[in-house]
This record gives sequence, structure tokens and C-alpha cells, in this order.
Amino acid sequence: MLKIEGLTKTFIRGGLFRRTPPVTALRDVSLSVAKGESFGLVGESGSGKSTLARCILRLDRPTSGRILFEGEDMARLTPAAMRHLRARIQVVWQDPYASLNPRMSVHDIVTEPLVVHRASIGLDSRGRTERAARILAQVGLGPQHLHRYPHEFSGGQRQRIGIARALVTEPSLLLLDEPTSALDVSVQAQVLNLLVDLQARLGLTYFFISHDLSVIRYICDRVALLHRGVIVEQGPTAAIFDAPQHAITRTLLAAMPEVVVPG
Repeated sequence: MLKIEGLTKTFIRGGLFRRTPPVTALRDVSLSVAKGESFGLVGESGSGKSTLARCILRLDRPTSGRILFEGEDMARLTPAAMRHLRARIQVVWQDPYASLNPRMSVHDIVTEPLVVHRASIGLDSRGRTERAARILAQVGLGPQHLHRYPHEFSGGQRQRIGIARALVTEPSLLLLDEPTSALDVSVQAQVLNLLVDLQARLGLTYFFISHDLSVIRYICDRVALLHRGVIVEQGPTAAIFDAPQHAITRTLLAAMPEVVVPG
């Protein structure tokens, strides 16, 4: 479904009269994500995880290399085609407190993507409200929550709203950028179990970004480890955890706390 080939991203910094050396955030990154799987990208802060996510979402343009989604080279898409594709690739952000507009009701937050993509999705106002209510039910909330505001919810509930917003366009790929790192441990477990359940019921494909190896081990089928912008190791999650080949992987695993499987 998603294929990244030789991706490099270099940032040029400095003003008109002062130049600093370019910074290469990603170097020759290649990986693929199959339909229906959960693929994990793990690395320490500053490793380039967020830069890769921004390149996939085409918020940043790669310096070189290609990103293909369902066989289409994203760099070659017209603006209209890219808008259509964005309905099929949705994202759940890290911070549920910052990612929801406090001035918007849950109804408006969840239906906004349907308004943006109304030309391709084609729902009227009533249809958008009905879909929002259905999606909220899938993430464990109800129609009574539609006309409330973000400040009325806990962090875990806000992240459920963020997940509902991502699901409302019925995407093929969900990019999850540290979706549980801002939550309490018990709430993390609830959200992870929700994501596992949603994937099984809806046939979703996950690109799961995290620095938490225990979360990656629980939810991901395959994993790639990113260190200073370079993929140092990738493969099936069980193989990486049971027999790591790279020194960086062994160091990260040695520092990982005991895994607590969400119940």
C-alpha cells in the first residue's frame, strides 16, 4: 500500500547574509507497508520520525527519493488528485489537547473532513451528522457527545475524538504519530486496545510512530528502527525483539522497561 524508496530530506538553514551547514534529517530511507498490517517506526527524539511523517503527508517535500501510495507517486499528483488522496490517508496526532480546536464542537470537529472532501464523499449535512454519530459509537462515545466541546472531555476521550475525526473519511491508511504518549498508562492501554479492535473490524492499515518499544511490540506486525535519519534495522516485530542485529537496537531494547500487555 505504502512504499518509500531512497527517501532523503535535507533542510537548508540560514538567512540572506548567514549560511549554516545543511541538515540531513533523513538519509536513503526505504520501507514498505502492506495493506492491513500495522507497521511501526521507532526511534529516539530527533531521529527523523516526524520528518518522515510530514513527508508522507506531503507537508514537507523530500529532497530525493519517492513515496508511492497504492502505486501512485505522490510527487507527481496534481493538487486536485492530492486533495482526493488526503481523504484516504488520515492522521492521529500526539497531543489530544493541542490537536482539537477548543472553539469547535465535537460535531464540527468530526464532520470537518467530510466538508473539506464533500466533492468526493458527497454527503449532505444530515448524512455528515449521521456518519459522525456512527464513528463516535465505534470509538466508544455516543451521540450525546456531538454538541459538547473539547474542554468537557478527559485526555483519553479527546484522543478518541481525534481517532473518530481520522476515521470519518473511511481512509485506507492511518498514520498514528505517538498517539498514546501524552496519556496516562491506564488510558494508553484503553486506546491501544481500541486501535487493535478498530483495525480488526475495519481492515485498517496503520503506520505507527513511537519512541515506546513496548507499545510497538504490542501493536505492530513489523517494525523499522530509525537512528539519526537512517533505518538501522527492520523486519518482523518478534524477530527484531528476540534477535536484534544492530547495536543501536540492542541498546534501545536494553533500556526498555518490562512490557505490560494492555488488558
